[in-house]
Amino acid sequence: MNRFEVAKAETEAFEALWKTRDSHLKTVPGFRSFALLKGPEREDHVLYASHTIWEDEAAFRDWTKSEAFRAAHGGAKSSGHMYLGPPELELFEAVQVLEQSDAG
Repeated sequence: MNRFEVAKAETEAFEALWKTRDSHLKTVPGFRSFALLKGPEREDHVLYASHTIWEDEAAFRDWTKSEAFRAAHGGAKSSGHMYLGPPELELFEAVQVLEQSDAG
């Protein structure tokens, strides 16, 4: 996950940027799913998280070194004014996963 503190005045532009960019993720080995999550509103920002699920940490690390990663993040510096600081990367390992098909 990456957490972003987005300036309140920039939330629409931030969401539009993510919805319209080509992430190239669907072509990357080990990619499972992606979600952009909108969190709580604070006094000066709105918290967002990009949540990506990978086959394993090695697949994620390989993606960060790939041409697909560079292509997806090519314009990142031009949107820096939207954030109160740099994104905060947090890595998690699933210890339990429940899916609808597992219910019973």
